[in-house]
Amino acid sequence: MKYTQLGRTGLKVSRLVLGTMNFGPQTDEATSHAIMDAALGAGVNYFDTANVYGWGENKGRTEEIVGTWFAQGGGRRDKTVLATKVYGNMAGDGEPWPNHDRLSALNIRRAVDASLKRLQTDYIDIYQFHHIDRRTPVEEIWQAIDVLIAQGKILYAGSSNFPGWKIAQTNETAHRLGSYGLVSEQCLYNLAERRAEMEVIPAAQEYGLGVIPWSPLHGGLLGGVLKKQATEGRRSSGRSADALANSQVREQVQAYEDLLDKHGLAPGEAALAWLLTRPGVTGPIVGPRTAEQLESALRAVELELSEELLTSLDEIFPGPGPSPEAFAW
Repeated sequence: MKYTQLGRTGLKVSRLVLGTMNFGPQTDEATSHAIMDAALGAGVNYFDTANVYGWGENKGRTEEIVGTWFAQGGGRRDKTVLATKVYGNMAGDGEPWPNHDRLSALNIRRAVDASLKRLQTDYIDIYQFHHIDRRTPVEEIWQAIDVLIAQGKILYAGSSNFPGWKIAQTNETAHRLGSYGLVSEQCLYNLAERRAEMEVIPAAQEYGLGVIPWSPLHGGLLGGVLKKQATEGRRSSGRSADALANSQVREQVQAYEDLLDKHGLAPGEAALAWLLTRPGVTGPIVGPRTAEQLESALRAVELELSEELLTSLDEIFPGPGPSPEAFAW
């Protein structure tokens, strides 16, 4: 495994991030534990989760699965850089109750204690805002975060799904208050979805945030979906099916798969390896449902893409270009 610093911090993390969103809803506890063991054994030290994972009546279940894995001991917690998220409503059954969601000081205090209990740990390495909160003043958010850092409950704060202007506002406010500010941004970023290159990634680089792309295969679209349809009879679903309904996208994906077949590369591994070449990227989040999917993701770290191939990928999936030139002059 290869490692890098997380943004401007002294924290060293693996170039792949283990995403746990499938643990519980699609992957049972025993298999989830086996995947985490395999990831740690392969040198992946950065694990990502969220308080709402498990979803619906089972929200919180994913954190519980990670917690029972930590409870097995063997240095699991000490070797893991643990990231979780706060924002979604975590109230019990029935109508969502006020103050159980978003980023008020009250909800942050409540949510972190609940996550610590489910995760069976006394601290979280990176506590992430799952979405921007248009209602809560940034000053209030940093007041709550600074209290948690002083209490030893969290070490760093990160963001997810923040636009570039919000990254700037949030860190400028932190600077004014004497807070450390955001250290990471999780954003939707992959070969087929490159809008983050316009402002999100430049803002992250300017303020010293590590970039953690989620959905690196764009919902399976970049994982060899057309070949699987042809050879295995698999039907695409969700985001992948919606995208392939567009003839232009389908032609792009076919050209992508043909290009990688010519180079003898697996599409999913190449998509991950491409992200690892991008400026500012710390490491993409991979969310394996099986041990085999984890093994495939791990191979991407060692994959070297030629300049010729990178140029061809840019031709198939051109990025928007920097801002403001992408939309002005």
